[in-house]
Amino acid sequence: MWGKERGLTRPYPVICHLLDTGAVFRELWDVVLSQETREAVASALGLSLSEARAVVSFWAALHDIGKITPPFQAQVPSCYELLREDSAYVSAPGAEYERQFRHEIASHWSLSALLEEVGYPGDGRRMHRSVSHQVAQLLGGHHGSFGAVLKSKQVAQASAYNAGLGGVGWADQRRVHFAEVRRVMGAIAVPARGLPAGLAVVVAGAVVVADWLASQTSAIEARLPASGWSGTPAQVDAHWQGAVRAAPKLVGSARLGRARFSSQDFAAMFPFEPNSLQRDLAEHLPGLVREHGPGLVLVTAPTGDGKTEGALFAASVLGRAAGCRGLYFALPTMGTADAMLPRVEAFASQALSGERALMLLHSMAWLSSPGNGGQDLFGDAVGQADVVSAGASTVVEADGWLRGPKRGLLAPLGVGTIDQALSAVLPLRYNALRLFGLSDKVFVVDEAHAYGPWMHQLLLRLLEWLGTMRAPVVLLSATLTGRSAGSLVDAYRRGAGFYEPSAVAPRYPGWLFASGGSGEVSAVRSTLSNRARTLMVSRRAVAWDTAEPIGSPVREGGRRAALREVLAPVAEVGGTALVCCTTVAEAQQTYRDLLAAFPDLAARPGGLRLLHSRYPADARASITADCERAYGKPAPSDEPVALRPASVLVATQVVEQSLDLDFDLVVSDLAPLAQLLQRAGRARRHCRGPSGRPAWAATEEEPVLVVLDPLTEPGEAVPRSWGTVYDASLLHRTSRMLADLASQGIAVPGDVQRLVDAVYDEDFVDKADEAVRAELARFDEERLAREAAERHMAAWTGICAPADVRGDLSKLSLREAGVSEEMLTTRLGADTGRVLCLYEQSGGTFTLDPEGSLPVPAGGRHGLTAPQLADVARRVAPVPGRWLREEEPDSAVPRKWGTHPSLRGLVLLRMTPSGGIWRCRHGRSTVSISDVGLEFE
Repeated sequence: MWGKERGLTRPYPVICHLLDTGAVFRELWDVVLSQETREAVASALGLSLSEARAVVSFWAALHDIGKITPPFQAQVPSCYELLREDSAYVSAPGAEYERQFRHEIASHWSLSALLEEVGYPGDGRRMHRSVSHQVAQLLGGHHGSFGAVLKSKQVAQASAYNAGLGGVGWADQRRVHFAEVRRVMGAIAVPARGLPAGLAVVVAGAVVVADWLASQTSAIEARLPASGWSGTPAQVDAHWQGAVRAAPKLVGSARLGRARFSSQDFAAMFPFEPNSLQRDLAEHLPGLVREHGPGLVLVTAPTGDGKTEGALFAASVLGRAAGCRGLYFALPTMGTADAMLPRVEAFASQALSGERALMLLHSMAWLSSPGNGGQDLFGDAVGQADVVSAGASTVVEADGWLRGPKRGLLAPLGVGTIDQALSAVLPLRYNALRLFGLSDKVFVVDEAHAYGPWMHQLLLRLLEWLGTMRAPVVLLSATLTGRSAGSLVDAYRRGAGFYEPSAVAPRYPGWLFASGGSGEVSAVRSTLSNRARTLMVSRRAVAWDTAEPIGSPVREGGRRAALREVLAPVAEVGGTALVCCTTVAEAQQTYRDLLAAFPDLAARPGGLRLLHSRYPADARASITADCERAYGKPAPSDEPVALRPASVLVATQVVEQSLDLDFDLVVSDLAPLAQLLQRAGRARRHCRGPSGRPAWAATEEEPVLVVLDPLTEPGEAVPRSWGTVYDASLLHRTSRMLADLASQGIAVPGDVQRLVDAVYDEDFVDKADEAVRAELARFDEERLAREAAERHMAAWTGICAPADVRGDLSKLSLREAGVSEEMLTTRLGADTGRVLCLYEQSGGTFTLDPEGSLPVPAGGRHGLTAPQLADVARRVAPVPGRWLREEEPDSAVPRKWGTHPSLRGLVLLRMTPSGGIWRCRHGRSTVSISDVGLEFE
């Protein structure tokens, strides 16, 4: 019976692949799974550690026993011919050509009875409580999806219900393989009980990893049996011993080892003295963890107060106590993840030892090689396997193994976007593998406040699973309501088995600790802020005139006039200002209007800049780097910091998160209070001294936030151009609150938590004037209805809580009617599309760049080469999905480009030059691109 054939010089016996996988799993058990996990698995099964090691490795070996079936064996006619002529191997007519047959399903169907035959506990009335069925279902999910619970009659008469299993001879051959693998591996012990959901997911994920490692072509070719090999006991024993010897190299070269949190000293981790928050964590967190065991840490502090370093220190304390093998740092955007990567790298080089393979994880991370010149981030040689080739024959070997699809979360260390982790709690293929990748790590979430109701609900579900698996968590936020904080803490505690509410009331700045072992929540610790100051709020009532043509008369009392007034000191004296707009289109229009309003400023290099998300990736990266140089933290020096030349950055919300920018003045369109406070954190963020600020900027201790507010009068509507970017209820509530704050300022951090909670307070409407009470109540009803719909969507699309699995792993793969994998992955990215601009040159040819120096690649039989794919991907830009709803016949990616994931859903826009701007008709609309990015008409 053959088990592997593609790409090999001759077929590989299935018994050999089963033993190879069992040996690799045993190595994973020894060097990847923690001692705590191994002990938990053994205890759950009612076995000793050595017995559990043998038994669970035996399960992994059985994963492909479903290949001993007519439809699978018939795929290699030369092998199947001998079986077809043997009267022992009968099957229903046409069974070998069963199109719906899958070998992993056959493993599920056949293993339940085989395990019960050797004494595994069964339950004929409730199969989900049967140990034999749970193991069979777990192994049947090794291709990413778990089959439904079988009925007892289906298990008893499997071949009658599933013709693909074949007749008696096939069943006997599966039984012989089962018995021989069990004998060779010494897995004679029988478990008394099954695994709870968290441990079942860990074992299922490790089975997938073992199978993938053992299935590498190079590994198999080196172990092909000699011609004439017949599988005698002696030959099988010899193959097993060879598999055991080969397994350590397979696991080690794949970089699947364990990082060790080797330092507990803040001074050894970071080259600076801790601030108040960091010092308090260093002094008190280790004692809480020693007393109560690892758990969850929630840190709430202003932007710029060192939350990142505090989180990494907390991760080291929690990770060491829990025996974790690494960490995953989750952020809201690709840009923030890219910026965090070097900080985690520096931390790992100081605070970690052991296997420190570090992966960047987001949809475009494959463009970023881990290090330079074929080395990883710690100087070890990394192979240059072509992991981006779309060719079906591409083999990702072990030296580049972690860079293959769906494998990044398996690396000991990871930095990436939050969606990479949230995918683990959606019914997507291999979600159990993602949960396994997170199960033995410290999970750090930055900007925990930055997610809407749907993603917040998914985060709650993920925290439940992490609580079940005892994975430590660190949550960071600059503006988190008390209600949201409580929901996050209680979700983790619920997963750990503690269901009573914690009544969390966060303090700002401060932190708290919730134990995963005892469920106890520590008293919230308040800390001082090294950046205490009073934020002066200047609320400007404005008429919304952003759509006025450039060069038209400036209306008194309009937004355009207000911007000219507040930015005039910058243009005349010097210094820097940020203008934060609600939409990309308004940022582009504002930038053009300021070019016209301040021609001298516009004429200076860097006098006016524009940053938003709707640029091609390479252009946005270049602009972001330029902004970090111009507005970033000054270099340490004894010399006085010089006044920066006059410069204004017009931007969207992309500047709110994780970009360390510092401006003398921040001007913002009205936004919910939490977002305004985030933006205000960019005002006089770093100490520049008296010589580093313009005279009009007053003091470091009293930065100014100018808010351009179109809702100052009752009955005013949110500008139509804003669409649904922000909730109208929160905008009106914030506007009312700013009326009071403008006269007294905001004490940062002292007032922040109270104000953020007050915006959502149910009593807010009752405190309003009668004239606006009904209006606010109507907006609130609309907001609460939308939030309820989002939460319902999350409950409808996400997987169940671990407590609800109850022995049925198919609940991790179950999708409600109408929920597709494409819908779920699209929902994580909201309503976005992706475009690639192609520029028409003289003669009708197209290039990837406006200058005409980079021809559009033709592709070939194996798709684009790695360099060609990188050239394409670097020029992709995100756009609203509504831009692309109409299809154009020539907008699809050429078939010869291949099927790499980065090309999926990509729309080509064929641009022609027109008056210095490039334009393209798409459906009934026009898309253009210029120095202000992409625009839609």
